[in-house]
Order: sequence, then C-alpha cells, then structure tokens
Amino acid sequence: MATNARKRDLWLLALRQPSIWARAFKFGFTAGLLQAAVNQGDLWLRHAVGPAVIIKTIVSPLIGLTLVLLTSAATWVQKSVEEKYEQ
Repeated sequence: MATNARKRDLWLLALRQPSIWARAFKFGFTAGLLQAAVNQGDLWLRHAVGPAVIIKTIVSPLIGLTLVLLTSAATWVQKSVEEKYEQ
C-alpha cells in the first residue's frame, strides 16, 4: 500500500494533470449548468430572481465541477498506485 506522503504527492500530481481538469470542465461543469438551467431556469424566465437564485445558479456548476474533478483525480491516483504495485 502506498504511504500517506506518496498518496498526497500523487493527489497533487493528479490535480496538475490537464486531462483531469478538462474532464471536470467537460462533464462536471456542463452537467452543473444543465442542472442550474433545469432547477432555476423557470425563475430566470419569469424574472423572479433574487439573491438565493443567483447563488444557486452559480454554485450548481461549481458543485458538478468539484465532484468530477475529485473523482477523476481519485481514479488517476488509484491507477497510479495499482500500476506501481503491478511492476
């Protein structure tokens, strides 16, 4: 099993990978935008927008991005650990 320091280094390395960020924006951010459109779109169309709606509209894509970013990085770290121990 990888040591804690090694796993931390792998996580930092994973978060520096452009492919991890690209996947997070491609899937997480767009899914979050879609979720915001579905959940708050009617309020925007009716011009019934208040501070809470604005915050929810901003936060929804960020939640999606964060979830996909972390799961993609976790997958990258796990694959790196497995590849090391297969050698």
